Amino acid sequence: MLMVPSTKAKTVADVLAELGDISPYRVRLRPYPAKVADVVRIQEREKRLFELVDGFLVEKVMGHPESRVASALIAALENYLETNDLGVVSGEGGMFRLPGNLVRIPDVAFVPWQSFPNDEALVESVPEVIPGLAVEVLSQSNTPGEMSRKLREYFRAGVRLVWFVDLVKETVTAFTSEERSKVISSAGKLDGGKVLPGFELSVAKIFAKLKRSRKPKRSGR
Repeated sequence: MLMVPSTKAKTVADVLAELGDISPYRVRLRPYPAKVADVVRIQEREKRLFELVDGFLVEKVMGHPESRVASALIAALENYLETNDLGVVSGEGGMFRLPGNLVRIPDVAFVPWQSFPNDEALVESVPEVIPGLAVEVLSQSNTPGEMSRKLREYFRAGVRLVWFVDLVKETVTAFTSEERSKVISSAGKLDGGKVLPGFELSVAKIFAKLKRSRKPKRSGR
């Protein structure tokens, strides 16, 4: 049986189960245990994003539809922050080092100014700061186990608000803790709660990006 390098000699099946029953194609077994520097090195050399979980490199996969939805959220958040100077927004390449030698890459994140070390700008590739908001746009490669683990890790790290965006159901599930959540349909509005006071966005507007097509040109006379 193929064995994963580990002091406990776990099998590949054991590791995949602990990572949330994800596809083995997303996991790199070398180097192990991986470090934050390995995440940065791969991103710079291969232009691929890997999260660091339990010493393993787990590829972050994001398709074009997910990216378009993320861009809609970023645009709305940036517009809000123009008049509410509360912090900064990052996109699908924004990496964060969380406690426990963990690197997560939310598709969208908001970091309040008070999370910045010494009030300085974030210049590190993988800053050791805790976002106030983390957004995950669900893709086909994401499993319920993986997302449940991410949710747990985010809140235990100190994230205050998490949004899971479901492209298939066209809903956003807003979590204020591991146990408290609200599913918002396309008929409703997403709000920033205490993290982003006064922020509101129509859920239908988020998914409108996916339905947008080129308008027909008017024929000249």
